[in-house]
Amino acid sequence: MDIKQLWKVLIKTSVSLLFGGIFYFFWMAAAITTFKSDTHWLLIILWPLAPVVTALGFAIGVVIFERLTDTSKTKFLHIYIWPLVGCAGGVGVVYWFGPMLIVFAMLAFGTVSVALREFIQYRRENQTRE
Repeated sequence: MDIKQLWKVLIKTSVSLLFGGIFYFFWMAAAITTFKSDTHWLLIILWPLAPVVTALGFAIGVVIFERLTDTSKTKFLHIYIWPLVGCAGGVGVVYWFGPMLIVFAMLAFGTVSVALREFIQYRRENQTRE
């Protein structure tokens, strides 16, 4: 992998992390608002959606980067599955240590999953060229 390609992966992963964080922020705002209202029972529905919404942000970040740079036209679900698995895995790993750590695990595992997807995609593209 040349330095130009590495920078592209780093920027794409950073954009993805930014959108993952933004989507988590909005999920957290909805969760706090729901908790403070009389309908706090809705948290039963809202709580499990944290990794789903955060992964959606990661995937949208990748899609936006790819569309703006015309680098790939990968289907959304093929992108979304990677951060979804990463975010859900992060929740599964740290849930037992406390719910306050879930955000850090989702963002870390989601970022790693996006970077891993990019490296695997790069390897596939280079193997088909040879």
